[in-house]
Amino acid sequence: MPQSKSPSAETPDLSVGFAGLRLKNPVMPASGTFGYGEEYSPYMDLNRLGAIVTKGLSLRPKAGNPTPRIAETKGGMLNAIGLQNVGMDVFAEQKLPFLKEVQTPVIVNFFGNSLEEYGMAAQRLSQIDGIAAVELNISCPNVKQGGIVFGTDPGAAAEVVGLVRRHLNVPLIVKLTPNVTDITVIARAVEEAGADAISCINTLTGLAVDIRRRTPRLANGTGGLSGPVLRPLAVRMVYQVVQAVSLPVIGVGGIMTAEDALEFLIAGAQAVQVGTANFVDPAAMITIIDGLQQFCQEEGVSHITDLIGSLHC
Repeated sequence: MPQSKSPSAETPDLSVGFAGLRLKNPVMPASGTFGYGEEYSPYMDLNRLGAIVTKGLSLRPKAGNPTPRIAETKGGMLNAIGLQNVGMDVFAEQKLPFLKEVQTPVIVNFFGNSLEEYGMAAQRLSQIDGIAAVELNISCPNVKQGGIVFGTDPGAAAEVVGLVRRHLNVPLIVKLTPNVTDITVIARAVEEAGADAISCINTLTGLAVDIRRRTPRLANGTGGLSGPVLRPLAVRMVYQVVQAVSLPVIGVGGIMTAEDALEFLIAGAQAVQVGTANFVDPAAMITIIDGLQQFCQEEGVSHITDLIGSLHC
């Protein structure tokens, strides 16, 4: 009979490191689900998070899409917020000062709608102090190339990553879209172009219909599907990307509990991002962090890194 593991008497070490970053634990919010951080401070101690990932920023303020912009669906939700944000100047002047008082690394997510915009946005970010790393959203259409999404074409993905990399002096995390035939092709392209880490996955494109009105439930028509329904797909893609590249990978998609987060870590992710769960319970990430610690203690795991990539296939 296999021997049962003895619970560890010591407090497990949840710290992880990747791409030059050192985090006290592997848990952080997914961009767009945590505002700019301060909004969630009444519900948790932000110092307990591994990192804070901001709402996606553009060079200039963006109003986003008309309402309705969110629709619940079984096992998740659809959103078409339209990347509404205050712009980089307002972020630097009004949002970042609060984050600088928190002892947690700040990762700024950002995007553009053309190569030129991505380049200028990266240049602006390089001038802002207090940013530990950036996360590049390439799930945006290139308005100058017929609307093709940068992240669905390996050549376009590599081009934008290479351009952004030249302007930055902090670690570059590239967030991949799942709306592709083979995510590993895109992963290898951004690795070769200079990415320091990969986060995956972004939302899947979905459509919900109001059957009485015969219209989409979102004003935008389609939206991004997130939530628990996405998790098995996300875990599979994370595992594939981990096998395909040598970069560290951050797992994203439908994490609601510590057990969900552990699936990603065991599949090879170095860290995880929590999204939809933050809307259900504003303190969800603290519960997940506590759950990771409890699991390690029960399993006799002294350091959470011992679990990373431990999947037997």
